[in-house]
Amino acid sequence: MNAAMALRAVERSFDRAFGARVNPWRNLGALSFWLFWILAATGIVLYVFFDTGVEGAYASVERLTRDHPFSGGLLHSMHRYAADAFLAVVLLHLLKELVDGHFRRYRWFSWVSGLPLLWLMYASGMVGFWLAWDQLAQFSATATAEWFDVLGLTAEPIVRNFLAPGAVGDRLFTLFVFMHVGGPLFLLGGMWIHVKRIGQPRTAPPRALALGTLSMLGAMSLVWPVFSHGPANLARVPGELALDWLYLSGHPLMYATSPAVLWLVAVGLTAALGLLPAVLALLTPARGAAPQIVQVSAANCNGCGRCVADCPFAAVMLKQHPDRRGMRLAEVVPELCAGCGICVGACPSSTPFRSTGKLVTGIDLPHRSVDAVRAELERKFEGMQGESPAVVFACECAADAASIAGTATAVISLPCAGMLPPAFVEYALRHGAQEVMVNACREGECAYRLGDAWTSERLGGMREPYLRASVARELVALGGCARGEEAALASGLAALRARNVPPRATRTGKGGA
Repeated sequence: MNAAMALRAVERSFDRAFGARVNPWRNLGALSFWLFWILAATGIVLYVFFDTGVEGAYASVERLTRDHPFSGGLLHSMHRYAADAFLAVVLLHLLKELVDGHFRRYRWFSWVSGLPLLWLMYASGMVGFWLAWDQLAQFSATATAEWFDVLGLTAEPIVRNFLAPGAVGDRLFTLFVFMHVGGPLFLLGGMWIHVKRIGQPRTAPPRALALGTLSMLGAMSLVWPVFSHGPANLARVPGELALDWLYLSGHPLMYATSPAVLWLVAVGLTAALGLLPAVLALLTPARGAAPQIVQVSAANCNGCGRCVADCPFAAVMLKQHPDRRGMRLAEVVPELCAGCGICVGACPSSTPFRSTGKLVTGIDLPHRSVDAVRAELERKFEGMQGESPAVVFACECAADAASIAGTATAVISLPCAGMLPPAFVEYALRHGAQEVMVNACREGECAYRLGDAWTSERLGGMREPYLRASVARELVALGGCARGEEAALASGLAALRARNVPPRATRTGKGGA
């Protein structure tokens, strides 16, 4: 089992426990934003009662945690646990995107823009430990100073600021406060840039997951409250410490090797991750091949903007129509286009009922046009036999529907289920299909992020273009069978046929929906 298969197994086990929509593994990015806001809210309240002077910092934290355990202490513990959860979730998000290969071509910007955020997170979190100014803060600040001293950036070693009693003054401590407050502001700006080229980014987890996360942090804070070590004393070397291994693991590594080795690990790993999209494109040219880019027909685009709203990677925008004053025209950014065709399924001109001649739509895939899909569907109708002819519109990234194709089952493959205009379902039923199944990826596993969600909403009448209410819903099924689940796809189609046996004699056939 490779890494991707192992990850899918973990995700699906969580699906059984939480449901796909609330599955934390499928909401890591949104959870990151939620934990950031928890950190910001608790941090603002704590700052109000925090003494920013070096002499009073430790005492103010002690008063909060020990004298007011169910208010200040609870907030302090939640702030600390949220910081650990924030970093852990972001690292899992990075791992998941890496395993899924979400760093190539149209995803490269989000991948590369996310890497500097890790440095900001570590810096902001580490300085947060220093503000408590206990023995752990003393150890971390001293170790960090030794790490930077190897670069020779200053005339005097930075570590001298932490070697003698009284060396740390209010001015240096004010710098710590500024770094801990300013760092998250830069981090928030970086997070906005990170999702800038993603259409419909999920920055808020489902309400149940958000409340569950908040409740878990609160429960942990009550059961295992966070307390400081003894006060910092620069005249003594700190004794045994309880390290936070998420944020401070670099210190033991540095002392076990050297500051230079730690720099080599940190910079080398960052550079390797940053160069990964380019390196993989060179080493695996087949997977790195450029996708087919959608094309806009100026004569057929009415500037409605549905393609802009539905594009998963913000590859479509609206501009002034060159020939029609006051009209807008869709424009595609080639380097951002994934070639999924989701925008094609959103276009109101992508209806098979629109023309008896060549069907030209406002936006279309040149290698898999809507006209070609309609022609293939009509051609397969002619060869269909049996009492219950069915049509299966199948996503190429999901289960291999070719295994269920036959004389009574016409299979139409699409780059993504989201490319299917809902009118094609009605078109198939009006031309003799007894049942229509649309098989998308499993919920939350769409290779193009939003194809499964938009397909479900369009067929359910919740998103335009939607399947008309006059279409009998008992004749239509939406599947979610992933690659390797061909047996489940066949069972789903058999179940759809079985439930429609009784009304078959009353159907109007070719002319009715």
